[in-house]
Parts: sequence; C-alpha cells; structure tokens
Amino acid sequence: MSETFLPELPQELWRAGKLELAHGVLQFLQMMRIASAGLGRYLAEIESRGAKDLYGYGSTAAWFADVAGLSRGEAGPIVSQAIALNPTRALDDTEVPAVAPATGAAAAEGAIGSERIKQILEILARIPPDVSVEDRECAEKTLADLARDAGPRQVSKLGDNLLAWLDPDGNEPKDPEPKQPSREVTLERRKDGFWTLNGLLDDELGARTAAALEAYAAPRPIDESGQADIRTKAERQGDAWAELLDLAIACPDQPGTNGYRTLVHVTIGLEELKTGLGNACVDFVGTMTAREARMAACDCLMLPIVLSAAGEPLDVGRLKRFVTPAQRRALNIRDRGCAFPGCHRRPRNCHAHHIDHWADGGPTDLRNLVLLCGFHHRLIHHGDWQVRMAADGLPEFIPPQYLDPLRRPRRNTLHRATA
Repeated sequence: MSETFLPELPQELWRAGKLELAHGVLQFLQMMRIASAGLGRYLAEIESRGAKDLYGYGSTAAWFADVAGLSRGEAGPIVSQAIALNPTRALDDTEVPAVAPATGAAAAEGAIGSERIKQILEILARIPPDVSVEDRECAEKTLADLARDAGPRQVSKLGDNLLAWLDPDGNEPKDPEPKQPSREVTLERRKDGFWTLNGLLDDELGARTAAALEAYAAPRPIDESGQADIRTKAERQGDAWAELLDLAIACPDQPGTNGYRTLVHVTIGLEELKTGLGNACVDFVGTMTAREARMAACDCLMLPIVLSAAGEPLDVGRLKRFVTPAQRRALNIRDRGCAFPGCHRRPRNCHAHHIDHWADGGPTDLRNLVLLCGFHHRLIHHGDWQVRMAADGLPEFIPPQYLDPLRRPRRNTLHRATA
C-alpha cells in the first residue's frame, strides 16, 4: 500500500521547532483517525456481504482477527464499532442504518478518535428503548458535535444530562449515618519554609475529606491548550487542598474576610510587581516569586504592599482594587465558570483575572475581569495564550500559533451548552 499520504517527516526531529512538532503530531493524529474510519467502512461492507461467503469464516471478527494478528476479544470491539458507525445490509439486501451516523461522519473527518466514539456508543446504549427515533438521533448528533472540540469529561457530563432528560426516573442515593467525630490536626512550619500537615480523622470525616480531594484532584482533561496533566497523585491532592482552602476563604461568612479573598500580606517592590522578576516577602516569614505574586494579586488572595526603590510603602492595597462580592456574583452569572475554551470548572473553583493587570493601570470592573480556574490562570500569565474582551462584552481567547496559525479567537461554549 502506498504511503504517500503521510506527512513528510524531518530527518532530524531534534532540529524541529515547536510549531513543526505540534503540527506534525496533529497531522498524524488526524491521519490515524481518518485511516481508522476508512478501515471501519471496509469492515462494515464485509459484514454486509458475509465473511463466510467471502472468506469462509464464521464472522467478520474472526476473519479480521486472523488478518490483523489480533485475538477474537481484541477484534470484536473494532468490528462492532465499525458496524455501529456505518450502514450495512440485511440478508434481503435492505439497508440497515448506522447506530451513530453523526459520530461516523465526525470520525471520517478525523475530528474524533476511537475513545470518544466508544464513549458515545456507551451513552447511546443506555438510552431506554421506548425513546423516539427522533430524540435518539438528536442526542447522538449533540454528543458527536460536542466531541469534536471537547474532552471525555465534557462528553460524559453532556451524556448524563441527555440521559436525565430522556429517562428522568432513578433512585436517589441515601446519606450514611455519621459517626461520633474524633479528629486531630497539626500544622508546623519547617526551617526550609515548607509546612508539615498531619492529622487523624474519624471514618466519617475521612470519607468526606477523601471525596473532596478526589473530586478536585482528578487529572485535568486535555483541553484546547493541548497540555496533558503530568502531576503525580500527591501533587494533584496538594493542588486540590489549595482549591478547597480558596473556597473556604472566599465564603462570605468566613471570619475576618467578609467575602473577600484577602489572606496574607505580600511585600513587593514596584518594579518587581510590574516586570514579574524577583521575589516578594509573604507575611515576613517566607518568600514567593514576583510572577506568582502578580498572578495571585488578580483575585486578591493576598494584600499587596508595594514599596519604592528606597523601601518606602507606596500602597497597602485599596478596596477598589479588590473584586467585590457584587462584582463576583456578576462574573459568575456572565462566565458561568472558567471562561477558557473547553474547561468544565464551575465559578466556585475560579479566580477573577484582570485582563489588563491593575499594576499596569487596569481597572477592576467587569469589562476587565474574567473567571479562570487555577490551571488556566497560570497558563494565561505564563503561556502563549491571550485573553481579551470582545465587542459583545464576553471574553474570548487567542490560541498560540502552533494550535492555530491564524490565531482565531475561541470561547468556552460548554457552560452554556450544559446549563
């Protein structure tokens, strides 16, 4: 078989730039998906004509297993997926329509791969048989359209919403009886500036803590930034603990905060704050980089104390710089969660990011604010993505050139699609 359709490979990949590497991966990924869809059409046609008549095998899966060097268990799902995505013919030569034609069309374009196809077919299999053909087709097309630009978590969530709409019946979970609490927690600061957290939790609180950490420590899905989550489980749980603290601190009933996210005092030079270079002092007991202080100051996780070159305090933070509870509520209503394209994070997990940083003169008003989760907040501050406010008053994001050479603006449509 000719291989002229494959993208040209540089002889020495280590010489390739990041744009060339990224485009090469995307080209090969699309070509693999298109080839897989083409293979599926061939398998569906063999199924229509009958493998027994063509090759003497009892089933298409048995023939394909021998041809591809697979086991029957490995070949069966591939053939089943091919039949589900492509029309076949019955013994009387009448056409049997595909179970998921819209998904098959997206696969033929190279827009989705086998894992998303498998996920969509599993969701469709859970639709009750008494649901009308029109509703089933609409649900399948909706899932296929979302899968072109979303990850597994978004598809799963949409599937749950569709199933709840098509089959609202279900058993409500029962809460377990809580046990008598017996809890201990110690927190100590080490000489190197890190803190050691130890505790002993009763069964009920331990289960709640494990559930909360598990919910917030799940690996991030690959979104439109194209970055995979390479954190260890311990690192993900550490970041989850930070998110849970942010939620508690932002609570309007939190003593001493009144709903503001101010937590600690950070002393930093004016030039360091503007450039992001250098260090800042945290409550006179530790340090953090100026870039981290600049990012954290977006949503006032800390109260900035800005010093002149001579050490004179220029500013100790003014309330008008802070995102007020009223502004935060308006942001939650407008963005409905992290505004980064493809992100599922809800408003309670987000920071209010200044598009034009207040250190550069940016105001604290809705036209200069956007909700971002912690991961995408760091990505905007330190990565190649850019955010701006569009003419209609909604935020839009400019991808790096390696994702889109034309750098066309993108938006997060997930929150509105599943609201």
